[in-house]
Amino acid sequence: MWRALFWAIGLYAVLLGSQFMLIDRAVLHDSARSAPSGGGGGFASFSAPAQEAFIPPEWAPWSLITFGVITLLYSFTIPKRIGE
Repeated sequence: MWRALFWAIGLYAVLLGSQFMLIDRAVLHDSARSAPSGGGGGFASFSAPAQEAFIPPEWAPWSLITFGVITLLYSFTIPKRIGE
């Protein structure tokens, strides 16, 4: 069970770090705010979509990939140390 947990955490960190290498920023869109609001005599008025940008720091991709690879290597050594 511990091996699978550490393997999943390591894989997630590697994938997230490699995704951060490919993007410069991620624009988050709140779909609940951009839904049409009622009223106005049958006309739907749309509010401006609320957008927030997430810009990952420059150190994040390499740190996440390194943490993920080390965690994956650790997950492969767990059965040998436990005695399975």
